[in-house]
Amino acid sequence: MLLILYDGECPFCSLYVNRLRLEAHCGEVRLINARHDDPIIASYWQQGYDLDEGMIAVWDDHAYYGADAIHLLARLADPSDVFNRWHGVLMKRPGVARWLYPIFKRARRLALAFKGSGPLVRR
Repeated sequence: MLLILYDGECPFCSLYVNRLRLEAHCGEVRLINARHDDPIIASYWQQGYDLDEGMIAVWDDHAYYGADAIHLLARLADPSDVFNRWHGVLMKRPGVARWLYPIFKRARRLALAFKGSGPLVRR
């Protein structure tokens, strides 16, 4: 099973995790909105992950955070989909994913500000 913890209040994050076609290669995919009160979310905050700074993808009992998470998701996504192919072209390269991720975080913060939503806070 692939587990993805993301900011469900962010329109970019929500569109992104719902647009990827991961089931074909991963089987079950569980999406958890980091704004919900969930013990899994709390456990990652307690482990030191700042969910306001990056999403988490858990695959094969290993947590991938931020740019590493989108790099993993690019590798796991079904390449038959046009979005996934373009996503893969960019994000399968770890250096590109690390370079672009801060831009994605800024876009997320802007979108949340326009919506009037605040940052994720540790629960």
